[in-house]
Amino acid sequence: MTAILTAAQTRAARALIDMSCKQLAQVSGVDERILREFEHKLYEPDEQTRLRLRSALEEHGVVFIPENGGGAGVRLKFAGKEVRAINRWEDEGGLPGEDDVS
Repeated sequence: MTAILTAAQTRAARALIDMSCKQLAQVSGVDERILREFEHKLYEPDEQTRLRLRSALEEHGVVFIPENGGGAGVRLKFAGKEVRAINRWEDEGGLPGEDDVS
């Protein structure tokens, strides 16, 4: 996965999933001050930091759209309700069962 991520994409992604800077900092492991400075274009994080931010946002249902002549962007992979349901299912744990499908 490429770590291309702009400040504008980060702000837009957080807005789409209704996530605060503090929440993104916590789930990504990136210092909140660094995140805020990046979003305000006061700091350019390294590729590893961008990758951590991007991965955290993608795990919460954000899809990054590459530059395609119309500008890079973001969108939701699923509606918020679907993302919460998927996250809930993934947290259920347990052993996988056998399917009776032939």
